Amino acid sequence: MDKLLPEYMKYLRFEKGLSENTLEAYNRDLEKFLAFLRVKKVGQPEDIKRPDILGFLSSLLDEGVAFSTTARHLSSIKSFFRYLTMEGYLTLNPADLLETPRINRKLPDVLSVEEIDRLFANPNVVSLIGLRDRAMLELMYATGLRVSELLSLDVDDVNLSAGYVRCVGKGRKERIVPVGKTAGFWVDRYISRSRQKLLKGHMSRILFVNARGNKMTRQGFWKILNKHVAETGITKEVTPHTLRHSFATHLLENGADLRSVQEMLGHADISTTQIYTHMTRSHLKDVYVRSHPRA
Repeated sequence: MDKLLPEYMKYLRFEKGLSENTLEAYNRDLEKFLAFLRVKKVGQPEDIKRPDILGFLSSLLDEGVAFSTTARHLSSIKSFFRYLTMEGYLTLNPADLLETPRINRKLPDVLSVEEIDRLFANPNVVSLIGLRDRAMLELMYATGLRVSELLSLDVDDVNLSAGYVRCVGKGRKERIVPVGKTAGFWVDRYISRSRQKLLKGHMSRILFVNARGNKMTRQGFWKILNKHVAETGITKEVTPHTLRHSFATHLLENGADLRSVQEMLGHADISTTQIYTHMTRSHLKDVYVRSHPRA
């Protein structure tokens, strides 16, 4: 179990793009949980049962830990076990049926259309690397893919003539997502003018490669995005997930229905997608206050 925690923290940092403070909170919560399991001599993921988790939460309350803090520990545990199940370390999730109270759920940051335009105009598309960066950013925003899904794409997964991309998401579920003309143009340009030169003679079907011709990592994409955000002067906290949030929010603001957005995002439960309806309602309220003469 102790070896799996560092892997999970990397996943949170580079896939989810969580802040350092949030990462420290997750790590602290889970270290305490693992210490509890060590005392009980529970060493393997498959040995952990629901009573073990409930026993840990009970011990926190016995120590006088606040209810909200105990709820946060449970949220950290549930997230950890979802990761273990997703990665194949567990077949059954012992935390699956445990309810976590929702306390002031934070809405994710979203870029405006103007900020998207500024960010995407930053890469120097005359260079091989800049052309690749533009294609990656355009495709991620056009499809709402998770960064892991984007970087796992093969050349054959993108059908630009038909206007779609095929990706494999969480739980190994395959989905088809439309690709607009703008993203299609830049991906086609990258494939025809940049990709083979970056490969330097290597044989690979991976769509997006780094400067050495290897498959790009989450860390590599994170650094590229940070570079362009800094050079553009955008002051919001921007992570790879921000482009996914922006994709969903802009679709809903322009009239897309929730079920279609759910399918494109690959959410198993529509309640996960519904967070974006709160964001668009906030947007509508701002528009109303600015525009109505008696607001």
